[in-house]
Amino acid sequence: MTSTPRVLVVGGGLAGLVVARHLAGGGLDATLLERRETVGGRVRTLERDGYRFDRGFQVLFPAYPAVRRELDLEALDLRRFTSGATIAHPGRRTVLADPRSAPAALPATLRNPDITLGDRLRVARLWLELRRTDPDRLFDADRGADRSIERYLRERGFSDGFVETVVAPFYGGITLDRSLSTSRRVFEYTFRTLAADGAAVPAAGMEAIPTQLADRVREVGGGVETGRKVESVSSEGDSATVQLADGMNGEVDAVVVATDPPAACDLTGLESIPTDARGCVTQYYALPSGADLETGRRLLLNAVDDDGPNHVVPHSAVAPEYAPDGEALISATYLEGEDLGASGDGVRLESSSESDDGRDPEERDAELAARTRNALESWYPDQQFGDLEPLHTERVPFAQFDQPPGIHDGLPDPREPSGSVYLAGDYTRWSSIQGAMRSGREAARAVLEDLSG
Repeated sequence: MTSTPRVLVVGGGLAGLVVARHLAGGGLDATLLERRETVGGRVRTLERDGYRFDRGFQVLFPAYPAVRRELDLEALDLRRFTSGATIAHPGRRTVLADPRSAPAALPATLRNPDITLGDRLRVARLWLELRRTDPDRLFDADRGADRSIERYLRERGFSDGFVETVVAPFYGGITLDRSLSTSRRVFEYTFRTLAADGAAVPAAGMEAIPTQLADRVREVGGGVETGRKVESVSSEGDSATVQLADGMNGEVDAVVVATDPPAACDLTGLESIPTDARGCVTQYYALPSGADLETGRRLLLNAVDDDGPNHVVPHSAVAPEYAPDGEALISATYLEGEDLGASGDGVRLESSSESDDGRDPEERDAELAARTRNALESWYPDQQFGDLEPLHTERVPFAQFDQPPGIHDGLPDPREPSGSVYLAGDYTRWSSIQGAMRSGREAARAVLEDLSG
């Protein structure tokens, strides 16, 4: 009798969890190995003193096709942001809202000086154009030469004010690239997705997503083992070998490498895996009693590229479960170049020591908190934020891989590693939850096809 093929999945992020689920669901003996004690990769949540702190600024786009296919959204108990944003200038704030979700904000949106009538018409035209486009085609090379978001918007006639004070901070949050030098393909896909169904977070925090995926792996008979670090993978003939940090090694029919980009590059030797990083620092605060950001469930965007944060998130206004009763939780995110520190694992800073300029983490955190206070007092001159209390700081040096125009045409294929080693990760598609989940499904399909052939 022919034995059931054995497959190991290295890495317990979203891509690895989706791979393991589909492999086990396809009848293979699939086990996922994750070096940390919890799954999730970059999608994790810290719970402390009644607060929930996601690992940096993260949201879920429920309209992503892979999200709808792989997750039970109802079980995640989503808490939704109001579409649009509050645009913060020194001494004043303006509102930009989608009238479909916030009709009461329509007058303020129409009076917003940051967006002209022509901009509004161009936004509507762009939405109508993209909603008629198959999302699977938005990254196709045959749609014409790629270019930056900034150039794409200029070519479509958007005003300087709209591009610089609205799109730059908004997409600074999505792509961690306020300069808008990221591929326009990312803009088109995310714009289409957000316009369709906005953004949300699970009531229990973003880690509820990998937790649900891990449960689904187990439900179909797959294994999930944490605290298992893989040192190397190799392939010879019709099998693959995995060497673990504890000295154990095993021979299996296939291995899927689904780690972060630097680790995947080290394990496979593939130079096509992108390792140039976009990073950020997110600091969480308890809002002082009596302070009110007056933004409801909308993001607060910094219209000016200055010393302040790129954006502020009213977490407990969106999801009351993120804070204890009676407390208001917000966060401020600073983009790369804000003293991210060095990550011990190539992805994120688990624990910081001194920075390159000799400052310790507490000193750097205090400086960030002071910058956030100054920004808030500039935007809200009639309020005081001296008692803004920093609760937690999350430094993420590798939050995304850099996505300049044209990069997606050269990303690796799931079968690109040699022999019986396969690849899964957003770096085979594009840097997003959609990219990670779709890559997991595609890698599983490749393994199932090859082992059944």
